[in-house]
Amino acid sequence: MLDILLIDDETDLRDLLEEALKGGGHAVTTAADGSQGLDHIKGRVFDVIVCDVRLPKVDGLTLMRRVRKESPNTEVILMTAYADVADAVAALKEGAYDYLTKPFDVDELLVQLRRLDDHKALKKELADARTQLSGRVSTSLLVGESPAIRRALDMIRMVGPSDAPVLISGESGTGKELAARMIHEASSRREKPLIAVNCGALAENLIEAELFGHERGAFTGAIKKRDGRFKAADGGTLFLDEVAELPLPAQAKLLRVLQEGTFEPVGADAPVRVDVRVVSATHRNLRERIKEGLFREDLYYRINVIEIPLPPLRERPGDLPLLIRHFLEKGRPKDTELPKITPRAWTALSQHAFPGNVRELGHAVEHARILAGGGEIDLQHLPLPVARNVLPEEVAVANVGAPSEAPGTVRPLMVALREFELQYLQRAVDLADGKRVRAAEWLGISRKTLWEKLRKTNGADADAAEDSRVSPVVS
Repeated sequence: MLDILLIDDETDLRDLLEEALKGGGHAVTTAADGSQGLDHIKGRVFDVIVCDVRLPKVDGLTLMRRVRKESPNTEVILMTAYADVADAVAALKEGAYDYLTKPFDVDELLVQLRRLDDHKALKKELADARTQLSGRVSTSLLVGESPAIRRALDMIRMVGPSDAPVLISGESGTGKELAARMIHEASSRREKPLIAVNCGALAENLIEAELFGHERGAFTGAIKKRDGRFKAADGGTLFLDEVAELPLPAQAKLLRVLQEGTFEPVGADAPVRVDVRVVSATHRNLRERIKEGLFREDLYYRINVIEIPLPPLRERPGDLPLLIRHFLEKGRPKDTELPKITPRAWTALSQHAFPGNVRELGHAVEHARILAGGGEIDLQHLPLPVARNVLPEEVAVANVGAPSEAPGTVRPLMVALREFELQYLQRAVDLADGKRVRAAEWLGISRKTLWEKLRKTNGADADAAEDSRVSPVVS
């Protein structure tokens, strides 16, 4: 069934076609002239518009051009007399679906509509197939196996194929933009643009112009007309990062777009219609912002149809080895081996809190890889905030003039080595969720060697569950 707008100034013909189209199972709205037709398309998106070329007030070709601009997914079938065939052919070049020459058999129009309905159904099947395929591939953007990240990935797979607005919440650096990209790639809009906007990085006096565009001369410096980010994302997805930073006037216009699918560029009189899916993200508590009067409650419920929380790195410690390997693979030059990581460098990475989350971890691994020059990554190759987690006295000695260092703090070498080894071995076992086979793989030693070292140091028993998960190479 198609949703059809029928426009013709001949009452008898309009009534005849309306009856035939409804008899064919379609939903039909009628208009007697081009002006009425424009009024209908302002508040509604039709599958098909069937209209005469010669219409009072606004002719069919002008109306078609307006529809192609404001509702590109709506098809237009023109009805024309013999004298207007040249205009109709020209309209085909501008995007009309087809034309019928009067007089015509009503069955001819019904055949055209059946073909168009089949074509739309085929496009939907292809989009669904792409969605299923992309759903398998896109999960590689967010790396991890922890329960928290698995829940987020499952939600992304479920909501991706819909057009529902999504709010991604999480601390800075948790991968909110990657999640938005995955949602876009899993949707039927994946062939259309994904436009990302950092709302916190835009100047408050220009943010409406950036989002919605502006007319020439709308304000000082507006020397020419410019389309905004919403228009650029038409047919696709708009990702509003740090949406909580939007000023209240821009929030009001955003609410209107979500409710009606239209907005007015700065300095314009006529509304512009767009078909955009909005995915938002924030590191703030929006409910608190609402209480403070800084965020509209009605907008909150519009953008938060589905919320996907992304966990901070500290809540997914088991993912650390997978993420480190991922970043090492990502930065590895072609035909080179994966760099090894020394035990003390691995200890420093595993003990760091990473307040910047996955983004900070990625920067730390890249920093170390570059300084290591393709060789083994050791403590001195890591950023200082990460490196100081291991042997703080040693780091302090390296900082010339550090007042906290005193000779009496230096322990006997064998004592320090035993303490460090026990701490390091136990840390590896903890990160492996108690699975010593996995911990032994990370450490580059046999299960038996790990068992013996633990037994000698703290009498731990050797029971462990088998696990063959791949992890970063540790020398």
